[in-house]
This record gives sequence, C-alpha cells and structure tokens, in this order.
Amino acid sequence: MSTSIQLSNLSALSLKVIAVNNFVSLKLLDLFRPLFRLLHIDYEMMRNILQVKLTMDQRRVPTIFASNMSNKKDNGNHFLKSLLIYALYGLVLIPFILLGENYIFQISIMFGISMFILMTSMISDFSSVLLDVKDKTILHTKPVNIRTVNAAKIVHVTIYMSMLTGAFIGIPSLVILGVQGIGYFLLFFVEVILLILFIMTITALVYIFILQFFSGEKLKDMINYVQILLSVGIIIGYQIVIRSFEFVELDFVYEFSWWHLFIPPIWFGAPFELLLNGNHSTIIIVLSILALIGPLLSIFLYYRLMPSFERNLQKLMEDTGKNKKQKWNIGALWERLICNNKEEKQFFRFASIMLSRERDFKLRVYPSLGIAVVFPFIFLFNYVSNNSFAELSNSNMHFNIYFCNIMIGVVIFMLNFSGKYKGAWVFQTTPITNPSLVFSATLKAFLLKLYLPIFLFLSVIYVTIFSVRIIPDLAVVFVTAILHTLICFRAIKNEGFPFTKPFESAQQGGESMKTFLLMFIVGMFFVVHYFVSKMEYGVIIYLVILIIVTILSWRMIFKKRSIQD
Repeated sequence: MSTSIQLSNLSALSLKVIAVNNFVSLKLLDLFRPLFRLLHIDYEMMRNILQVKLTMDQRRVPTIFASNMSNKKDNGNHFLKSLLIYALYGLVLIPFILLGENYIFQISIMFGISMFILMTSMISDFSSVLLDVKDKTILHTKPVNIRTVNAAKIVHVTIYMSMLTGAFIGIPSLVILGVQGIGYFLLFFVEVILLILFIMTITALVYIFILQFFSGEKLKDMINYVQILLSVGIIIGYQIVIRSFEFVELDFVYEFSWWHLFIPPIWFGAPFELLLNGNHSTIIIVLSILALIGPLLSIFLYYRLMPSFERNLQKLMEDTGKNKKQKWNIGALWERLICNNKEEKQFFRFASIMLSRERDFKLRVYPSLGIAVVFPFIFLFNYVSNNSFAELSNSNMHFNIYFCNIMIGVVIFMLNFSGKYKGAWVFQTTPITNPSLVFSATLKAFLLKLYLPIFLFLSVIYVTIFSVRIIPDLAVVFVTAILHTLICFRAIKNEGFPFTKPFESAQQGGESMKTFLLMFIVGMFFVVHYFVSKMEYGVIIYLVILIIVTILSWRMIFKKRSIQD
C-alpha cells in the first residue's frame, strides 16, 4: 500500500514537472518512442525520470548563484551558457576543413581534437551521472523496471553530450557545408553521432573494468586516476594521429602501419577516402569498417555488461571506515619554512589536505596538471623529429617549459570550489583573526603540492637535455609562476573563502573565459624572458626584478585582506 502511494506521489511530481517544463530535447526524444518500446523500455516512465533530472539540472544553477545575483537576475541554465566556450574551441577545426581533398588527414585530425575535447568533458562533467548511485536508493525501491532506469541514465548523458558536441562542431559544420558540399556534410554528421556513442561507451567500459576488480575507497581513488590518465592519454593519442602522416611538398601522404588499427580518429577518416575520394584499397576498407563496427561493438559490450556494472556500483557506496593517521613529518617542515604564523600553518595544512584528498577536486584539476607535464615534451619531440638531438641541446627550446604555467589560471579558479562545500560553515565558526592568511596559505599549498613537483620533474629532465646553462632561465620561470599565481588570484572572482562553492557553479561562462585569457599572460612573460635572454646578464637582472616585484606584490595583496576584497 505504501509503495503504491509513493509511486503515485512520484508520478504526480513528474506530471507537475512536465506541466512546468517540457524540454526541446524531450520533444525530439518522443520521435524515437517506438524504438524504446521495441527495446521493452517503459518510455513514459523513462521520460518522466528524464524530465525530473533535466529540471533539477536547470534549477540547481540559480540556487548555486543565489549569493552572486539577485533573485530576478539570470535564472537561465549556466550549462547552456558555457556552450559558448565550446563553440569558441570549435573554431580550431576550421583550418583543417580548408585543406582541399586530403580527407583522411582532415577528418583524423578533426576527430582527434574532437575526441580530446568531448572525452575530457565527459570525464570531468558527466562521470557523476554514469556513476550515480542515488537512483539505487530512490528509483530501485519503486516498481520501476531496471532497464528503464538504465535507459534514462544513458539518455541523460546523451542529451548533454549532444548539446556539447553541437556547440563544438556547429560553426565548423556550416563551413563544411559551404566548402565541401552536402555529401561531405552528411557523412560528417553520421560519423559525429558514432563518435558520441563511441566516447560514451568506451568511458563506461573503462569504469566497468575498474569496478570489476576494485572496491570501496580504493576504487574511488582508482577511478580518479583512470579519468586523469584518460585525459592525458587522449592528448598523446592526438599526437600519434599527426605522426601517421608525412608532409611531402604541401601534400599529406598517408602511410599505413599496423598500429593505426588501434587509433579511432583514423577509423573515422577512412570512410571519406572510400566514399568521396574513391580509394578502395584494402586498408581503407578495413579502417572504414572499424569506424562503424567500433562504436556498435562498444555499445553491445556495454549493454551486455550493464547488469554487472549496476551491481558493482554498490561498491561506490561502501565506506572502508579506515582513517589512517596522517603523518606530518615533511609537511610540518614545509609549514615551518613557508608559513609565517600558527594560524597560516593551520590553513596551509587544511588546504594541502583538500588538494590531495578530495576526489572531485582532483578529477577536475589533475587532468590540467597532466597536460602541463605532457605539453613541453610534445614540442621537444616535434623539434627532434626534424633536427638532431645535438641541435636540440644547443637550442632555446627549453623556453617551452612555460607551457607548464598555462594551467595555473585554471587551478586558481578551481580553488574556489569543492564537492564538500556544505562544510563551509567551519570558516564562519572559526575565530579567524586575519582572513588574508586563508588565501595566502591556500596559494602556498597549491604552489608546493601541485605546481612545484611538476616544475621540478620538468626541470631535472630539461637540465639533463640542455645542461646547467638553463638554470637561471628555470629560476625565472618559477618566479614568474608565483607572480602569475598572484595575478590570476586577483583577476578571478573569488568571493568567500576557498573550497566553499559547488563545482556546478564553475560552468559560469564569464569566469571560464577569464581563465582562458589569463593564459596569454604566460605568453607575455615568455616574450619578455626571451628578449632579455639576448642581452648580457639580462636573465640575472630580470630574475632580481621579478623576485622584488613578486615579494612586494605578495605582501600588498595579503596585507589584512578582507573576504570581500
């Protein structure tokens, strides 16, 4: 009896929600109603579940930004606004569209870039949907078919991935239609659909594999690091795609190697060669078949393994209850060296724990750190591919280490957010005598715990390659990193204390654009550094000036800084 009442309440709530919001995406989904019924899915119930999920997604933003805007101001969906950023990123595809009839090169590079953008977004923004365990405590206790619940989860992710992909390829698609014609456009559209399905299912299959062999807290940590490695691996894969082509007098010549069978972007380039260029070689046919079979096979595997996946999701609800006592040996030493008083030491310790333990933060920030490590080496490899190692050692390619500073703005922005933001009341109940110490300690924790290990790792390798002659240059890069940290801190809106906002508010378009523009400041530091390196003792003089400016800037910014400053 109680179950029936609960179900009727759920239906009544769904009907009320439908009366308020009828999303365009659901209207389009209605066109596929017969297909869902053919798959024995309760379409009406699935639609109601999606209606509630989409409404909650939309309504979450105004609540989040209640402290930053008036009740009547901007009640829109900030995810939709963030799509403008992806539309801007999509402009990088346009130059490849204009490369004539080198179809396999065009599509392989374009799909390589698209996989990087879309899969990292899938990992950072939508993994929480694939790994959602709330449905188990809400819907699984009701007489709702498990197949329907799983379908709602997949469609939920698909809707947002489709919107993201549409924003990313929207402008390039119009260019394709105008430059390459309707046939090219239609084939591109079909392959983009296959790409979305492939990205979603491959990500889910990786999670299934991890869930099968690990449990509890260790599983959650493993998922974190797998997501991070996936993001970095996609960048490396993009470079592998480029290496598959040789430049011959302004033409791009494709030469097959056996390992190309494992590079999905090349799969998607092959059908264009087959259908539009009339290349009927065996290799092109095989790669074209993989472009179709790969996504479909991944979907079939995910469908077959989904019951096991849902059972293993229960492990995410397990709590090991083992709280290992933290040892503060090295950490306490750093506290004494870089913190000025006891209060700052406490905040430094708190920030260090948040940076190293909070999984939501690591999931969103650590991929940027991985990219900061990979990018300098990519440019070194590009140089070595056309020059000797001896030429590299005597060159100025060590300036590429500035690429590890590009991620600073992103991380400083993310320091505002936390998955445990509801614990922000601790700051209000703590007798903080100097609020500026909270921010200075947090920036010191970032520089020490996140930036310094990356910089030291790169510096050791760079000194090995370029010799000790670059040590003054490395010192300049490190000091500019600290100064850039201060610039980003002042430029990015940081109302309230660190780690006190939910991650959903990070989708605010204006701040995302600001972090993008802050990357150009790194380029300005590089230009000045390169210019002074041409002068005798220029680097040493520049280093001294930077140290003085950085010390004065730090003291000025954190001199009794109030929360509102």
